[in-house]
Amino acid sequence: MKPIYLDHAASTPVHPEVAMVMYNMLLNQYGNASSVHQFGRSAKRIVNGARDRIAGFLGCSPDEWVFTSGGTESDNLALFGAAYASIHKGKHIITTAVEHHAVLHTCGQLEQQGFEVTYLPVDSTGLVSLQDVESALREDTVLISVMFVNNEVGTVQPIEEIGRLAAGRGILFHVDAVQALGTLPMVLRELPVDYMSFSAHKIGGPQGIGGLYVRRGAPLQPRQHGGLQERGRRAGTESLASTAGFATAVELAVGGLAEHHEQAVRLRSTLLQELDKHAGAGGYVINGNEQQTVPGILNVSFPGAKTDVLLMNLDMERIAAASGSACTSGSLEISHVLQAMKLPEELLNSAIRFSTGLGNTNEEMQFVAQKVGTILNRLRTKD
Repeated sequence: MKPIYLDHAASTPVHPEVAMVMYNMLLNQYGNASSVHQFGRSAKRIVNGARDRIAGFLGCSPDEWVFTSGGTESDNLALFGAAYASIHKGKHIITTAVEHHAVLHTCGQLEQQGFEVTYLPVDSTGLVSLQDVESALREDTVLISVMFVNNEVGTVQPIEEIGRLAAGRGILFHVDAVQALGTLPMVLRELPVDYMSFSAHKIGGPQGIGGLYVRRGAPLQPRQHGGLQERGRRAGTESLASTAGFATAVELAVGGLAEHHEQAVRLRSTLLQELDKHAGAGGYVINGNEQQTVPGILNVSFPGAKTDVLLMNLDMERIAAASGSACTSGSLEISHVLQAMKLPEELLNSAIRFSTGLGNTNEEMQFVAQKVGTILNRLRTKD
């Protein structure tokens, strides 16, 4: 059997249609979108066309969309940009303990620069409490940042409720939606959100490009300076191939949302059924909220085993899974998300994230569960 890729939450294969669009663009388009000659005007049409398409599929105005280099830059731009644009009102920010490091480390930098950050706890399923958000509000609170879908356990946060609370107090609200795009329906103009971050390579698009939705009227101080690209909000020559590829990926992801959801549910169900068979119904524990979740991310602990040993053995079987966020899984540190959920030590030390996507099959799920069972039996025999 060919290698099995179950790390789509880290990065997805580029969709063939996206690759073709980008290939044609790389061969035939090379003007700078800021140039005034015909090559520049052609490039500008490509960038604006991609912006228009993405805005149309996500339900916002084209002028509310900013192209970035990825989800990390989108998070950084939103947090730094909103915080410093609102510094005259206050210096207090609220976020959660389970955010992606692109948010947590940015908040850490803001703390070093004089801002105060409240890190809200979550329950044992990774869910933040609306009451905790409300209790943390202060007169000088200027920004709240809560992710839509957790990248490690798949828990979906109550974004609309938090957004309405923030709007009612005149507080800016940022959402990291990197894992939500292509998995949850959204119409940006209908959401009580001021900033929302996205990344192309989570939905079959290219690595190295993302986007930030900035609600019209929401303040944003730019972090990158140079030209006047992106309406002065993000300087730098736009990548024609990447913007066009991103737009195609968004079209495919949003257009195929129902189909993708059904496939993810089917794959998850098959994997769990097969794990019952090969690992035993009591041989594993699902981490996360099983009601408010996305089906494509499944975080499972195997008590008695060790994460690094399991991942190494799976890799030897040509099965790619992860221990958590791609930004930290290389170090195999214990997940800050699972720690924030206050899981028992045996669950913290044996957790694996399986994330499915384009190309995965039921047969692969059966094979993976079988190999997990074999590995667990081998490890227990050694003990």
